[in-house]
Amino acid sequence: MVQKLSQRYIAGPELKDAREAVRHVNAERKLATIDVLGEEITTEEEAAAIVRAYQDVFADIQRCGLDSNVSVKLTGLGLKLGYDLCRENLRTVVDDAASRGNFVRIDMEDSSTTDATLRLYRELREGGRANVGIVLQAYLRRTFDDVHALADLRPNVRLCKGIYIEPAAIAYRDFEEVRAQFLRAVDALVEAGSFVALATHDEWVVDRACELVARRGLEPDAYEFQMLLGVRERLGDAIEHLELVLVAAEAAPGDDPAPL
Repeated sequence: MVQKLSQRYIAGPELKDAREAVRHVNAERKLATIDVLGEEITTEEEAAAIVRAYQDVFADIQRCGLDSNVSVKLTGLGLKLGYDLCRENLRTVVDDAASRGNFVRIDMEDSSTTDATLRLYRELREGGRANVGIVLQAYLRRTFDDVHALADLRPNVRLCKGIYIEPAAIAYRDFEEVRAQFLRAVDALVEAGSFVALATHDEWVVDRACELVARRGLEPDAYEFQMLLGVRERLGDAIEHLELVLVAAEAAPGDDPAPL
């Protein structure tokens, strides 16, 4: 049942399936992020296998000239088995990416992993690894504070609403409130000089974010929109058009870019 429900999000069971999906996305002038699924690992050997799978992905991206980076879930790299084990596995993945000129996004999972995830991200950045980004979830009440805590790193951040079921004490539940917190976090990230990847399928949020981008006068290399494979593809195409319009508005001499 899970496989049937998630089928449109997943390229397939093998690396070649991801390769073809990325080629299709690249042909539409969009870049891609590949995520090797496997959070439910129970042994160090399984975590090591996930590391090797990512190394295979990086090699394939480089060999085939694909425009793609990767996302990693730390539970797949052994976070629940031990912090030190996960750190070493994560370093291996990030260093392999760096050797090939690629980038790693550390995904955010449920709230039990948030502190460790942010700690590992900071350790990597302070250790000189620049090719790594993080994810923040707008619905968590702590996120605005986390934005400020990370500001000294000028992080590359994917911002999403958040999908895990969390208690009201730590997460906003109201739909409109989550929307408001998403935009508040975007504004704070931009103010801090962060690169922002806006991960949303919410058309209202997309429109408001485009207005914010225009108001702030952001350059095209300061932000991007992200969507899941196979979800609201027409909105993804519309976003590309909006960004082209925005670039044109920014380039028009003597004109202030109007909100989109």
